[in-house]
Amino acid sequence: MAEVLEKTGKTVEDAYRAALAELNVSEDRVTYEVLEEPSKGFFGLIGTKPAKVRITVKELTPLEKATKFLEEIFTAMQLEVRLEREDKEDCSVYNLIGENLGILIGKHGQTLDALQYLANLAANRGLSEEKVRIVIDVENYRSRREETLRRLALRLADKARHTGEKIMLEPMNRHERKIIHMALQDNRRVMTYSAGEEPFRKVVIEPKHAPRRDYKSQESEE
Repeated sequence: MAEVLEKTGKTVEDAYRAALAELNVSEDRVTYEVLEEPSKGFFGLIGTKPAKVRITVKELTPLEKATKFLEEIFTAMQLEVRLEREDKEDCSVYNLIGENLGILIGKHGQTLDALQYLANLAANRGLSEEKVRIVIDVENYRSRREETLRRLALRLADKARHTGEKIMLEPMNRHERKIIHMALQDNRRVMTYSAGEEPFRKVVIEPKHAPRRDYKSQESEE
């Protein structure tokens, strides 16, 4: 629901500016209507009426909500971050640019994933349909991470083939596990599957000629 405020002042402009200040919003975020014009009354002294306006704050779009959320987070963290947004068919990508932003990435992107999750919550709050999907990146970290995972998958697949033993990777989120599976899906010498429960679910790379043991919840990722 849009925020509405009625405010009075000596002039319409005074009432309007006072309302903006109280709401702490810029002019482009509001619409307003004049409810009462000021009047001086009898002899300019008796019955003087102030101006009265009604200010309505425009609803933010989902992407504006996400942008506002991110800016508030960075301000609270005292970080100078420039946001570059690229709108794609299936998502909007925010690339964060600045100095010393490693704190926003965290170990293997865990902090970045958490920030992305919260930004999606902020953007889609109150929406039941046509929700937006937001991806948060820091100076193209995600593409570098994907390439690192693909190289890791190929290297470990070669190791598993030579040793004849399965290799269990460290716990990864669903997206990163999928990257490993996709990198090796056409490899004729090894198979991949996932084992364990979230958040400790892991990818297992196993030579196809080796006997496969049962693991709890070891169905492949889709």
